Amino acid sequence: MTISRRQVLSGGAAAGVGLSVAGVLPTLAEPAAASSSHGSHGSPDGGRPFPPLQDDPDGILALPAGFSYRIVTREGVTELTDGQGKTPAFHDGTGVVEASRDRLTIIQNHELTPHMATYGVPHIAGTVYDAGAVNASGCTVLTTDRNGKRIAEWVGISGTVRNCAGGVTPWGTWLTCEETFINAGATWSAAGQTGVYQQDHGYVFEVLQSDSKHQLPKPIKAFGRFEHEALAVEPNLKHVYLSEDASGPNGLFYRWTAPRNVHLGSGLANRLSDTAGTLEAMQIRLDDGSILPDVAYLTSAQLGRPFKVTWTPVADRDARTTPTRSQFADGTVTRGKKFEGVWSNGKGCYIVNSFAFGANDLPADATKHDGMVWFYDYSDQTITLVTYFPHNPGAAETEGPFPRFADLTFDGPDNVTVTPWGTLVLAEDGLRASHVLSSVPGGPTYAIARNMLSNGTSNGSPTYSEFTGPTFSPDGRVLFVNIQLPGITLAITGPWEHYLG
Repeated sequence: MTISRRQVLSGGAAAGVGLSVAGVLPTLAEPAAASSSHGSHGSPDGGRPFPPLQDDPDGILALPAGFSYRIVTREGVTELTDGQGKTPAFHDGTGVVEASRDRLTIIQNHELTPHMATYGVPHIAGTVYDAGAVNASGCTVLTTDRNGKRIAEWVGISGTVRNCAGGVTPWGTWLTCEETFINAGATWSAAGQTGVYQQDHGYVFEVLQSDSKHQLPKPIKAFGRFEHEALAVEPNLKHVYLSEDASGPNGLFYRWTAPRNVHLGSGLANRLSDTAGTLEAMQIRLDDGSILPDVAYLTSAQLGRPFKVTWTPVADRDARTTPTRSQFADGTVTRGKKFEGVWSNGKGCYIVNSFAFGANDLPADATKHDGMVWFYDYSDQTITLVTYFPHNPGAAETEGPFPRFADLTFDGPDNVTVTPWGTLVLAEDGLRASHVLSSVPGGPTYAIARNMLSNGTSNGSPTYSEFTGPTFSPDGRVLFVNIQLPGITLAITGPWEHYLG
């Protein structure tokens, strides 16, 4: 059922959704049909409504009663270890790669181009990929105590460009993804500075837990060169699934398969040749065997229904003459506007499409939407739509910083993580107030937090900022999440199990 803004404002939407708890409408995302099996995609029946969000007197983060936060890092304020400078800006994809009894190790992207912000990732010996990408992107490695209190932070990789999201590996490293496509020799100009890129960009890199001196700033060319967003490594260590956030034409979802008798492990850039394995693009198959040309052709009517997936090889994964997504004619692969977050639960991976409603976002006869979440089953090789946000054009960007119904309308899911209880946490990057969301696959969606530093509009007045990089500590004590502008990492604690378990 598509819920209109008029229904929300009049209170009529609660009856349509069938649930209203503690004065908070549970979701504008439509649940899967009651007959669908949650177990088929390894997700729980759990998840409870969170209490209404309460404004923060410090004006940073609105949270439900019983929850609190601490600031872990802040761009230009917190110090990097060993005199490396200040915490860089534009925090993005983040993962906990190691947990001991009293300490967590976290690796975090910083999504910048050269001189995009005052505080880029500094070039530290042992971490630099492209010396020409000055004051640009990269990753920092953080350690905290088990409650999220910061202990140290240092540079893991530098000289990369637009490190957006990525994925934690089963062996305890972070694969960071460049969301760009730049050739060596291209020039850049920003903030009165100019420069020349010395390396090609658009790759995946592995960042280790070690100090800055013992990193591997070398691209994993086997995984392809395109506008990467995120990825997940299958537990069999034979497949990697990668998303592409791109348009003109819309991006693809990819699978990389390791060569025979090769299993993945640390040091991928040295272990894999540039052409190792096979990179393929996803084809969603309809009942008659034809290929779904774009995910936007599916709507809430297909929630909970699995579709068979096949894969077709990418001819030139390094895209020397033609971008990978443009190597396929329309109708031979399944495209999607803004393939974004990817996260594995062991049985499969969740995949996010943020939205599709602009003039060039989707085919003319497809359906506008404000977000989709999919589940790809590794064993069955099927994909299922598990959460759907109908397009809500009436919620304009002119409502002011915190409209009365800000916590009832959700749009633009981006990064995703699977909680220790199997439910999902989504970070919004939409047109309205910016939230962290709790989402039950095949069920409701609830607001966990609201960004009070942002007015929720993308016109930049007074400011616009998305949430990024949600990730839980393995014991479920702490949810780490970032506000991208200004760059802040937050550690949120509270009775998570009561609401997510």
